[in-house]
Amino acid sequence: MPRSPSARGTVPFGDYATWYRVTGTPGRGRPAVVTLHGGPGVTHDYLLDLAGLADAGWPVVHYDQLGNGGSSTVPDADPGFWTPAVFNDELGNLLSRLGIADDYVLFGHSWGGLLAAVHASHRPPGLRGLVVANSPASYPEWLKELKVLRDALPPGVNETLAAHEAAGTTDSREYFDAMMVFYNRHVLRMDPWPRLYTATFMDTLGNPTVYRTMNGPCEFHVVGTLKDWGVIDLLPRIDTPTLVISGRHDEVTPNSARPFHDLIPGARWHVFDESSHNPHLEEPERFTEVITEFLTSLE
Repeated sequence: MPRSPSARGTVPFGDYATWYRVTGTPGRGRPAVVTLHGGPGVTHDYLLDLAGLADAGWPVVHYDQLGNGGSSTVPDADPGFWTPAVFNDELGNLLSRLGIADDYVLFGHSWGGLLAAVHASHRPPGLRGLVVANSPASYPEWLKELKVLRDALPPGVNETLAAHEAAGTTDSREYFDAMMVFYNRHVLRMDPWPRLYTATFMDTLGNPTVYRTMNGPCEFHVVGTLKDWGVIDLLPRIDTPTLVISGRHDEVTPNSARPFHDLIPGARWHVFDESSHNPHLEEPERFTEVITEFLTSLE
């Protein structure tokens, strides 16, 4: 079980509110580790195990990005409201409101890694380090890699997926069952799924507005507003120590993650051999070792 929080609540963000959770006490030594969850349009729950870093002196901040979880949901927003810029503004506001903008590390998972890269590209002076975890640098390039993974699924699975995508019936049970074949190979190779991951998954199913608007009906069918977006052009501007991580079975293939390593000066890259998209759950002990080693190196 994750450690109990030392603080939690909401901070105002314009007309809205961002929900947060802090483990440990910022400002007493090591920088705070701020976690940026994936999606967009999921919740922080599946990343809660990172709260254990507080045991070694790194305060950890979790938050639900606008639109989901404990934050304002904004159900009537125009689809054009949901942009990377909104979430980058929300992140900056959170750092300021929590008083940690002068000393923090970002851990961005999946979509959160792209969001963290956008933030880091502005070279904020308080950013001490960056972890880009299981993130594609470009959605158009990632879609090419996802096609390769889909084509390698068991016979008939991709054909079922493609038929429902063409017919607009991605809400069907048959599509869901075929989707799970991909998920169990390339998203989370655990049976059963951990409770906290299931909590995030179910929350997204119950409140899919942001996810479907920006991403699409599932991880590998990206037809939302992000389908033509990426951060490759921003990466050379990042000047903070950076760790890139991915899984050997990851839906984010090496070709999808490689620009982070190749274009961010001095970036390191660690591949978890027994993991797919969530090595913090699939290889928790090794994951903690790798993250702790990186955080210690920042000192």
